[in-house]
Amino acid sequence: MSKVEDFEELRPLLFSIAYRILGSVSDAEDAVQETWLRFDGSATRPTSTKSFLSAAVTRISIDVLRSARVRRESYVGPWLPEPLLNDPYEDPARSVELADSVSMAALLLLERLSPLERAVFLLREVFAFGFDEIAVAVGRSETACRQLLVRARRHMQTGQPRFAADRQERQELAARFFDALSNGDVGGLRDLLAADVQLVGDGGGKAPQLARALTGAENVATVLGTVFPWLARIDVTFEPREMNGQPGAVFRDRDGRILHTLVLDVLDGRIQTIRAVINPEKLAHIGPVADAWAVDREWRAARRDTR
Repeated sequence: MSKVEDFEELRPLLFSIAYRILGSVSDAEDAVQETWLRFDGSATRPTSTKSFLSAAVTRISIDVLRSARVRRESYVGPWLPEPLLNDPYEDPARSVELADSVSMAALLLLERLSPLERAVFLLREVFAFGFDEIAVAVGRSETACRQLLVRARRHMQTGQPRFAADRQERQELAARFFDALSNGDVGGLRDLLAADVQLVGDGGGKAPQLARALTGAENVATVLGTVFPWLARIDVTFEPREMNGQPGAVFRDRDGRILHTLVLDVLDGRIQTIRAVINPEKLAHIGPVADAWAVDREWRAARRDTR
């Protein structure tokens, strides 16, 4: 095969590695593109194209993550990963690990790890790379990589996300949630939420968002059940979609532009966490982005006009 064919065959794997390290679709796409430039510019063909490209995209992603972490320290409000509609990489033998590792809960938990720990953990636990390949990818000895993995596992053990095993159950609960949301049914929403449910929004200071995470079934149900009917009056709609391996939805303004996304974490028959990504810079990969400030002004004006 040609270099291009070799690369395109492995592109889904490379993107999936980069996204899990970075938590950003745009940064992952840039890392994959930089990997191609390095591969295309190499004078010789590597013995193992997969090992060469995986190592390259891992090293690039580690470097990007180090600088991204500095920026996240001054991020306005809660930081959430960029929503991922479809994971391009599939491996039937690793389907459970791949699905769990791409959830927002798992990606946030990975933030506890150093960039090196994160890369080693993902390459070993999610993608089942050998320690010899991991050592090359991160520039450490196999012994050092084993130690990094032990530390990473220790950090990940507390707070490891657990999800309902039955995907059908998750989808049915999500369908009931979005029906209740459409109808402004506060009681119906409350019945689907865990007592300590959290509603978290990421606007990054670039879109309207909650001043802080909202906690408690009554509070969350009241806000959601009250606000969305008003948004519907100004033609805001939503489309249920699976995101990051979990039930969710994409919300759009009247012109079909992306307003925000919503992802539900489901456990033990209740919704445990609701995460909304509102920052327009994190939505552009999905499609044209709405002016969230204008939508916010419009629905508030509609409320005032009916008083």
